[in-house]
Amino acid sequence: MATRPISPEDHDRIAEAIRAAESKTDGEIYCVVALASDGYFFPAAFMATLAMLFVSLAVAYGLEAWWLSIRVPHFVIAQLLALVSVLVLLWTMPGLRIHLVPRRLRYQAAHANARKQFLARNVHRTTARTGVLVFVSIAERYAEVVADSGIDAQVGQDVWDGVVSDLTAHASDDRLADGFVKAIEATGAVLAEHFPVSSGDSNELDDHLVEI
Repeated sequence: MATRPISPEDHDRIAEAIRAAESKTDGEIYCVVALASDGYFFPAAFMATLAMLFVSLAVAYGLEAWWLSIRVPHFVIAQLLALVSVLVLLWTMPGLRIHLVPRRLRYQAAHANARKQFLARNVHRTTARTGVLVFVSIAERYAEVVADSGIDAQVGQDVWDGVVSDLTAHASDDRLADGFVKAIEATGAVLAEHFPVSSGDSNELDDHLVEI
């Protein structure tokens, strides 16, 4: 997914896209991009420990098959040293951790972070419950559109799936800012169709991209 930092000019483009989209709807659009949704030290340590146990078992059988022997205390000490080395490596090189974590767990962490941001940024507190969060977590290669209850009643999940598909395609080409702009435009069009702007509409959420 995207590796280039989002420039100030890109932030301005995204903010302008939000303002343009919200000018046609009573809905509110909020955008968040996270570098990662979890530190993954403990899940990675668990997977590494599990892998080492299997390797140790294979080594023990191999030694026995070759008529070689090693004292149990020495074998245990070797295991402990190997485990400590792996844990130190994971602690000092956090970029390695996510590669040891199953994809399902990564997506669960990113999904939980999206829900957390939806609540933490008060997207759920708009007057008509018409807030939408466009969320990306780069490390997990994950994107999600979280819509409030007022929108979910009228807009199917397949619509948001299409927005997410286009957003992740842009991010995969290292064009995350372009992806956000397109996602905002598509989300704005959906909101304008179901929740056109009214005379009493007010801007209830900040119009910018938040990086965490």
